[in-house]
Order: sequence, then C-alpha cells, then structure tokens
Amino acid sequence: MTKNLTTGQPAKLIVLFTIPLLIGNLFQQFYSMADTLIVGRTIGVNALAAVGCTGSITFFILGFAQGLSSGLSIITAQRFGAQDEEGIRRSAAASIMISLCVTIILTALAIPLTMPLLRMLQTPEEIIGDAYQYLVIIFIGTGACVLFNLLSNLVRALGDSRTPLYFLVIACVLNIGLDFLCILGFNMGVAGAACATILAQLVSGILCIVYIKKKLPLLWLTRDDFRIRRWEIAVHLKVGLPMAFQTSIIAIGSLILQFALNGLGAVSVAAYTAAQKIDMLATLPMSSFGTTMATYAAQNYGAQKYARIRKGVFQCAVISVSFAVAMGLVNTFAGYQLVEIFVGGGQKQVLSLAEVYLRVNGSMYFVLSLLFIFRFTLQGLGKGLVPTIAGIMELVMRAFAAVVLAGAFGFAGACWANPLAWLGACVPLAIAYIITHKKMPKQDLDVMSQNSCSRQTGYQTCSAAEQRGI
Repeated sequence: MTKNLTTGQPAKLIVLFTIPLLIGNLFQQFYSMADTLIVGRTIGVNALAAVGCTGSITFFILGFAQGLSSGLSIITAQRFGAQDEEGIRRSAAASIMISLCVTIILTALAIPLTMPLLRMLQTPEEIIGDAYQYLVIIFIGTGACVLFNLLSNLVRALGDSRTPLYFLVIACVLNIGLDFLCILGFNMGVAGAACATILAQLVSGILCIVYIKKKLPLLWLTRDDFRIRRWEIAVHLKVGLPMAFQTSIIAIGSLILQFALNGLGAVSVAAYTAAQKIDMLATLPMSSFGTTMATYAAQNYGAQKYARIRKGVFQCAVISVSFAVAMGLVNTFAGYQLVEIFVGGGQKQVLSLAEVYLRVNGSMYFVLSLLFIFRFTLQGLGKGLVPTIAGIMELVMRAFAAVVLAGAFGFAGACWANPLAWLGACVPLAIAYIITHKKMPKQDLDVMSQNSCSRQTGYQTCSAAEQRGI
C-alpha cells in the first residue's frame, strides 16, 4: 500500500516509516552475518578474512548501482508527493531502462577487473583465491542485486516501507538455509556463501515484481510508458548519477583502507571484518532514519510543503542522535563479547583488535547520525552535488587514515578512518543544509492549485525540453 508522508505528525510518520526499514536492514545484515558466522566457524579464519576483504570491492562496484537506484527513486517520490500519476509511471520506466543498461555495463567490467583489484590491494596470498572466487560469483549476480534494490526503492518512494521488509525476511531465511546447504552440504566453501546471497536477492526481486503487479498499479507499466523522451532520462541521471558516483567515491576510500589493512596481515583483516559486522548493526538505526528522510523530503518537496521538511529534519535529528549515543555506549562496554560470537573465544588477538575498532567508531556515532540526515535530506530535495563533494571528503579522510595513521600507528590508526571520514563529510553537508534551509520558502504552498507544469516534481517547473515536447 502507498503512504503519503505529506500529511500528519512528522515525527510519528518518520518513526513508523523507519521501523520497517530498520527491521529490513537488520535482516539484510543478519543474512550477511550468517555468511560470516558460518564461514568463520566452519571453514576458518582465513576464509573469514577472504570474504571480509571483498567488502570494499563489492561496495565499489555494486554500490554504484545501489546509489543510482536510490537517486532514480527520488524523482518517483517527488512526483508521488505532487500527485502526478503519469509522471510516476514515466519515472519508473526511465529508472528501469537506466538500471538495465548500468547492470550490463557493470557486469561486463567487474568480472575481468576482479583479480587486478585484488592484486592492487595486495590481498594476502593465503586468502586471494577464495576472495576471487567469492567476488566473481557475486558480480555474475549483479542483476539480482540491481533488481531488488531498484524495485524496493520504487515501492518505498510511494511510501511503502513494509513490503520490502517482508521480502527481506523471506530472503534471510532462504539465505541461511542455502548457506548451510552449499557450504556444509555441498562443501562449496566461500563460493557457497556467494551463491546463497545471490539466490536470496533474486527471490526478493521476483517477489517485488509480483507485489507490484497485484497491489501497485501506479508502478505496473505498459509499453507506452517506456516511450521515454530524452529530457526524462536527463532528469533522472541528473539526480541518480551524483548519488551513484558519491557511493563509488566513498568506496574508493574503503579500497585504500583495505589496502592498508591487507598490509597489516590476515589477523588484522579478520579483526576488522568481525568488528565491522557489529558496527553495521549498531549504525543501522542511523542509516534507516537517513533513508526515511530521503523519501520524506522528496514527497514533501514535490508537494511544496517546506515547513514540514524543516520540522521533520529537526525531529528526526533528535531521535537519531539519541540512538547514536546509546549504540556507542553498547559498543564501548560490550564490544569484546559481541565480536566473540563470530570468531570464538580462542582468537584473543583478533578480539583485542576488534575491541579497539568498536570503541573508536562508537565514540563518533552521533556525527554519523547527523551526516545521514543531512545527506539524505539534500538528496531527497534533488541536490546531488554537495553530497558528492561530501563523498570526496570521505575519500580524502579515509586515505589519510590509511596512508598516514595506519602507517604510523598500525591497526589503531586504521580504526580512525571512519570517524575522520564522517567528520570530513558532515561539515559540507551541514553547511549545505543550512543554506538550503534559508532559501526555501517559509510557508508551505498548495501544489494542487497549480497546473502540472508548475509542480516541482523532480524536473523543476517543467523543463523547456518538456514544453517543446521532446
């Protein structure tokens, strides 16, 4: 079911929209953690390190597609807020065509680049074989990843954050079952973990298609909807590409950091991998609130309800920062015990290093919570340039930590990569939001009193190209 976020109490709407997102993200991390847990406990620490060292590479390749699909759905959400049904269908059709092209290009480029990237990162010889095998299978399944991300983002753009959650729960259970079957039953090693992940994503994507066909006629497209004009593609790329490049820019920073970690040895890689799993769980409330703000801001921007945007940002910031402080305390005082779940009590060196990571990162979660809110709000308003600049700042700060701090202080120096990146990115985002806040009209406008060419539905007051009928 669709949900209009342009009416009602902002804080209540934001929380209710975020809860399914948070639960869904928890399940997504849960079946990702299942790979780590099963691999670490059944195959060994080297296999755990092999899977762990692939994260930055998959983020670099697949993150581009995920960022793009998020950006494309912003246009859909803006048009939904403006109650422009024809625009919604055209947006969905354009998003599908763009995503299809990107999937083909990424798949063709990623597979031959896998081993060179692993070599460039100086992946330890004892884990490079498993890492390569895992990555190739993941990249073969790029289409499954894009399918689910695009369709789930389009569904959320219409205010439905619950349905993608249901599909993720099903995929989670399926993924865990396939993990045991492929890794333990078929003895496929890390390849089994990769196959299980791809199949789970594919099932989620197919379920989205079935749901859209039966329940969301706004997104069930006809042949006429795919007669896309050039200005329509340009509008979507204008928002989608900056978000895609922003994700890849951030990923480059992760690649540089992975290079530094690989140079510290397999134990450091394993510690970082295990600690990251806890870190991802701890930051999920913050990222979920951020994702909510993209849809909330986009719908209200389409409806020209600017005062609601301001109010929603403030209320969401209060809630998210509170979660950030709580999660930081948990990581500080219980990090050792949490990591022990993944690697067992016998890996004392791994546990000690992971504890350092969690304490350093946990102390700066409040900055990350504000970063998510500012970034996603600006993206929901269709402003992709500043978030991209913020991504460059993240790259610079992570590179500094990897090259300078990790070289001088070892693993402890590498642990400061994320907090420094968050600080570097949050500053331009906060400044940009303050400027945008001041420029927006003080009062809400009545979008329904204007004709369709005056609605700010992502292509900004009807582009000249549309007026010419291009």
